[in-house]
Amino acid sequence: MQLLILVRGLPGSGKSTLAKKLCQQCAGVHLEADMFFTDSNDENYRFNANQLSEAHAWCQSQTVKALKKGKTVVISNTFVQKWEIVAYQKIAKQLNIGLKIYECYQQFDSIHHVPSSKIKQMSKRWFTLSGELKQCLENLT
Repeated sequence: MQLLILVRGLPGSGKSTLAKKLCQQCAGVHLEADMFFTDSNDENYRFNANQLSEAHAWCQSQTVKALKKGKTVVISNTFVQKWEIVAYQKIAKQLNIGLKIYECYQQFDSIHHVPSSKIKQMSKRWFTLSGELKQCLENLT
């Protein structure tokens, strides 16, 4: 069954690791906005805050392309605020594809070296899933 899977959590919570495992299980495509800032060899990460909206638009565009090819897509982004999730919820509805959401709460070092002050800021804006979105929440086992 084709799905759109969102993996959300603060930097260093294990999102990318979980997303890669989920992709292996379902032969899915792993995407994240951070990939926009990584060169084609997947080696050099150059974050530019001025391009963040462009990175998220790229991620959504790549998601639609992969879903239209019949692939399951696993997206690992912070998804701190509701509007970030709703954009993908709309994509799933438009394409009539199931949506699952996983939340990561582990605390590891951020692979992109996000300062702890920034992570603290993000945690204060954290949106708790409710209603229709909460029904999409999958428990980690």
